[in-house]
Amino acid sequence: MSLLDVRGLTTEFRTEQGWRPAVSDVSFTLDPGEILGLVGESGCGKSTAAYSVMKLLGANARIAAGEAWLGGENLLAMDDNALRKLRGDRLSMIFQDPATALDPAITVGEQVMETVREHLGLDRRAARARALELFRQVGISDPERRLSAYPHQFSGGMAQRIALAIAISCNPEMLIADEPTTALDVTIQAQILRLIKTLLVTERRSAVLLITHDLGVVAQICDRVAVMYAGRIVEVGDVRSVFADPLHPYTRALLDALPTHEVARGALATIEGRVPGLTDRPSGCSFHPRCPHARPVCATELPPRVRPSPGREVSCVLHTADG
Repeated sequence: MSLLDVRGLTTEFRTEQGWRPAVSDVSFTLDPGEILGLVGESGCGKSTAAYSVMKLLGANARIAAGEAWLGGENLLAMDDNALRKLRGDRLSMIFQDPATALDPAITVGEQVMETVREHLGLDRRAARARALELFRQVGISDPERRLSAYPHQFSGGMAQRIALAIAISCNPEMLIADEPTTALDVTIQAQILRLIKTLLVTERRSAVLLITHDLGVVAQICDRVAVMYAGRIVEVGDVRSVFADPLHPYTRALLDALPTHEVARGALATIEGRVPGLTDRPSGCSFHPRCPHARPVCATELPPRVRPSPGREVSCVLHTADG
């Protein structure tokens, strides 16, 4: 049974032309102990989908349709008080820039202790002991001294370790990681990814939804991948199968654009055009203006979801009976 089951999620933003969908009819599942990568170019709706599941949208956004079941509870139907208790407890999140998640005016130790006291009901002494344990788990040296430090006294990689310590402090069933390593160099990036996999997936059997535009990160850590374009999921499958045999032209284009030894001396492949904005999305398949395989029907009709093999799903006319 899936831990997270998102069904038909549609999220809209208010524009000068009215409400426009940023995420359209998105569905995916996530099992315990699994890492699912949600990938696509900037502006494809990856983060909006994640923030919708957490119900952390701004005043200019609304969830127009869909469900997001965590265990037996529909997150999108819960009131604010129930969600507040669940966030940081059963469901946690880390962000691209830890500076946005850490309070600059409070020591990092107090921020960790506040979380465990709120959700686990620990007294101050037990909360401090838990904070020290977490700092050791995420690889922060001299944890006794570092508890009293402020966020600005840490490097980006160390600050992300603090954010991870807070995220895992209550042993969540699931973590949403929104571009958690984008601002870090490759060595620190690998360390953070290894910590996420070890501390959450291996030791706790938690699930991770990893939002990223980096297919290299997906290949390194994810079990399955869901590819988004212009607010819709266009392909889903296990990482090895998708990378070896991409079914959607957009997935193929993303993989072709990856730098390799063969193209080191030549020009990188590119995808012509750009991701359409909220107010200029084309009819039919949104990718058809950029697709080298587009057909007349692609400009007028949404492609159906098809399952060409177990565990694989794609939305493209090339894989229908008429394709």
